[in-house]
Amino acid sequence: MYLSYRINICRPFVVAPVVLAFALLFSVGGGVALAQKTPAKKAAPPANAALVGIDKVRAEGVSQTIPVIGRLVARRSGVVAARVAGPIATMRAAVGDRVKKGDVLAVLVEDRLHWQHKRRQAEVTSHKAMLAAREAELVMKNQEMSRLERLRETKSAAHRAARFDDMRQQVVMLRSQVAEASARLEEVRADTELARINLAYTTVRAPFPGVVTQRHTDVGAYVNVGQAVVTLIDDNALEVEAEVPAKRIAGLLPGVGVTVRINGQSVAAKVRAVVPQENPLTRTRVVRFSADMAALRGHLAGNQSVTVAIPISAGQKVISVHKDAVLKRRGNDIVFVIENGAAQPRNIAIGDAVGGRFMVRNGLKAGDVVVIRGNERLFPGQPVRF
Repeated sequence: MYLSYRINICRPFVVAPVVLAFALLFSVGGGVALAQKTPAKKAAPPANAALVGIDKVRAEGVSQTIPVIGRLVARRSGVVAARVAGPIATMRAAVGDRVKKGDVLAVLVEDRLHWQHKRRQAEVTSHKAMLAAREAELVMKNQEMSRLERLRETKSAAHRAARFDDMRQQVVMLRSQVAEASARLEEVRADTELARINLAYTTVRAPFPGVVTQRHTDVGAYVNVGQAVVTLIDDNALEVEAEVPAKRIAGLLPGVGVTVRINGQSVAAKVRAVVPQENPLTRTRVVRFSADMAALRGHLAGNQSVTVAIPISAGQKVISVHKDAVLKRRGNDIVFVIENGAAQPRNIAIGDAVGGRFMVRNGLKAGDVVVIRGNERLFPGQPVRF
């Protein structure tokens, strides 16, 4: 009984350490596996980290410009004048009318020119008949002279030398008359064509499409050759004209791009021509710029004011920083640069402003991150979040 008791008592103590060892091993293994599955959490910013707005320092191409006031001008505009003299019969165009090329603007009284043309046509017919008669007579004289020539060769008794010479002279005279009649016919034909042209000129037509801006005469008024009838402007062929200071002309070569602002809108334009004449009073030269005006909204008109951004320096790569990043401290320009999660002040030297940014001469490099909001209350080395 004693031995049996000891065995019964000892077995639980032998099994227990084994079970305990397995339990510990399982718990440790499970803990390792759990640690491997759970990612490490990102360290939270310190409690005193300031919330800020940031922006990157950039390297970008810029060119300096100056504004120059210009105006819109039409490439085609001017007075449409009468090409023949006469009273106005009808006026077809009113101020503000849009016309196409060839549309009738006015008609002059044409009865006199009409009958002059008819008369010239009759003269052409008359001279044609006269020329035909001279040519027929010349043919007859040539035939008669040929017959006399044959008789002369056969030494016929019917041949008379004097008669042959007379016939030859008549043929020469008829040839001259035919040439004269032919020339006269061409002259009359030319007069007829001139009469037809003058008759056509009694109808004043638009030489190009556009809008009538002024009427200079009316029905019943007599106009002479060259007198103004209407003023026409092609508002679909507008370009920009500006008087640019002569010292800024060097960079404005044909094809150079500029920016033009019209009605609050920007449009790209190119230099078309630089007029080689300088105003001695203002020391400026006229420059013409071509642009696609169809992309603009709103009504455009001749002499409308525009602003042209004239480049005064060649484009170059510069370092630029947002204007809001720059602070004035004791007469120095500083920015707060984020380094390892903290804001560090840095002195910089700034140049000219370009839009919403400053050009940086030194102190920063492209890619630096600077504070643009909340930088007024920062102190050196202060942690930040954004």
